[in-house]
Amino acid sequence: MTTQLQVFTPEVLQTFKPEVLQVIRTSICPTATDPEFALFAHKCAVYNLDPFKNEIFFIKYGSQARIQFAAEAYLAKAREKEGFQPPDTQMVCENDEFKVSRNPETKELEVVVHEMGFPRGKIIGAYSIAYRDGYRPVTVVMDRTEIDHMFTGQNKDNWNKWTSDMFGKHVEQRGLKKQYGLDFGDDEIPQGSVMDNTSSYERKDITAEAEQMASGQRSNLPEPEPEEQPDPAKEEATKIEAARQQMKDKFKALGITGKEDKGKYINQHCKMKGDTPSLSEMFGLLKIMDMHIEEKKAIDAAADELED
Repeated sequence: MTTQLQVFTPEVLQTFKPEVLQVIRTSICPTATDPEFALFAHKCAVYNLDPFKNEIFFIKYGSQARIQFAAEAYLAKAREKEGFQPPDTQMVCENDEFKVSRNPETKELEVVVHEMGFPRGKIIGAYSIAYRDGYRPVTVVMDRTEIDHMFTGQNKDNWNKWTSDMFGKHVEQRGLKKQYGLDFGDDEIPQGSVMDNTSSYERKDITAEAEQMASGQRSNLPEPEPEEQPDPAKEEATKIEAARQQMKDKFKALGITGKEDKGKYINQHCKMKGDTPSLSEMFGLLKIMDMHIEEKKAIDAAADELED
C-alpha cells in the first residue's frame, strides 16, 4: 500500500485513510488498474461522494472502465448548496388534469394546474420542480415517450416494476442539475449500452483519463521498490468466498430465501458465461442487488407512509 499512496492526489490522501483506500480497492474496485483506481478515488474525494453509500460506482467490462454517478449523488450535493429546498417531483397520470405554460416574463415552464383523483390511470409523464432560496424555480417536464427505451433496455425489469420511482429519479436529477449547476461528467446519460444494468446514473469513460493521469504522475515518481507478489489463485479464492457471503446477506435483505428463487434471481440478473458466475460477474450482481435493496427500502418506506 505504501507504493500505491504515491500515485494518489493530495485530495485523496486528505479524504481517505490508507486502510479505507485498501477496502475500497478490494471490495468496490477489484478489477481496476492502479491508474483507474487512482482516478476513481480522486473523483470520490473532489466531489465528496461516498462509494459505500452507492453514490458513485466503478464499473469495468473487459478493458473499458467507467465511473457511474448515482442519481442520489445529485440530491446529496444539492443539499450542500446554499439556499437548498427539497424538489417537488410528481407523476402525471392519464386521468389527471394537468397543464403547463411558459411564463411570458421569465420564458420558463411553469406547472399551472395539476389536479388528481382516483383512479389516476397509467403514468403518461412526470415533472420535477427544483426550488432554491433566492433563485427562480426550475421546472423539468418529461413525456413518457421520452423514456420508452428504458422499458425495453437491459434494466427493463426495474423500470416496469418500479416505474414511478425510476421515472421520478430520472426527471428529478435533470432539475437538480439545472438549478444547482451540478455536473459530475457527461451531460446526457448514454442509453441502450451494456452499461444499462443500473439506471439513473451519469456514465463517464475513464480509461483514457486514467492513463493520462498516471503518465503525468509517473514522471515525478521514483521507481517503486519491488514487492512480494501474492498468490493469484489464493487471492481469487478469498475474494470469491467473500463475495458469496455478501450475496447470502443481500439475498436475506431482499427476502429471497429459497434455493430455487435465488437461482432464478441469479439467472435473471447475472449474464454468466459458464455454469457458475465468475468473480467479476459476482461483483456486478452484488451492485445490482444493492440497487434492488435500496429500491425495496424506498418502496417499504412509501408503503409505511401510506398506511399512516
